[in-house]
Amino acid sequence: MELIKPFDPWRSSLCSCPPKYSLSAYTGCGHGCLYCYASSYIPKFYQPRPKKDFIKKLRKDAAKIPPGSTIAISNSSDPYQPLEKKLKLTHQLLNILKNYDLKINLVTKSNLILEDLGLLKEIKKILITISLTSLDDNLSKKLEPNCTLPSERLKAVKKLSEFMPVVVRFDPLIYHLNTKDIKKVIRQIKEAGAKQIITSTYKAKTDNFKRMTKVFPEYLELWHKLYYQKGMRKNNYIYLEENIRKSLIEKARKESMNVRLQFSTCREGIQDLNTANCDGTSFF
Repeated sequence: MELIKPFDPWRSSLCSCPPKYSLSAYTGCGHGCLYCYASSYIPKFYQPRPKKDFIKKLRKDAAKIPPGSTIAISNSSDPYQPLEKKLKLTHQLLNILKNYDLKINLVTKSNLILEDLGLLKEIKKILITISLTSLDDNLSKKLEPNCTLPSERLKAVKKLSEFMPVVVRFDPLIYHLNTKDIKKVIRQIKEAGAKQIITSTYKAKTDNFKRMTKVFPEYLELWHKLYYQKGMRKNNYIYLEENIRKSLIEKARKESMNVRLQFSTCREGIQDLNTANCDGTSFF
């Protein structure tokens, strides 16, 4: 298949995702998130563009995918990034895939998904994952300059959860930038109707660290110490200093358990804390 590929994040032992496929209509993303990892391995990532002959190729691929397969849409380029408003390729791909026996996991940080609510309700096996880094709209404007504000994303969680399971990726956890209100954030996610929290800590890469410290220079000294002096390199990422990293994950888990939300971590190497699949697909 040309577009629909097995999800295999570099065969990393840190990935605990069950078998699934990955699909995206776009290369690159227009949300401009400072902490983005994909920008380090996708050329011209911040210049998003549609994949050539996408719909034509998708029709061929869709007929080949094994029935019952799970497809994540998508893992690096948001399916509801600003380009979707104009091109509607994600809308078109859903119209095609709804005719097949597939499990669809849509992953986005945009409330543009609500424009497809009617279509989503037609898909028999659908899971929505909304990414959320903070509930502070002003902080989000700096971290994710072209994204839907967190307050609007929470409204999307509430609306979507009336019709289908919704999980929330509360990540990355960036010490101290967005980790002081973990309890408050998780409780509001629960109140909005989500079924599960998925979380992970920010991992430093050369390009995203430069972006982060340029916008938040007051954290340069702290982050350099916690990552480059006390952190650990794993699979080309630099992880947060171990004790702090684990304490943040454990706190998020504790608060999730307190409000009866399923919980999982992603690529942290501490899967024993998970109560459900790390990508939310337990709800299938």
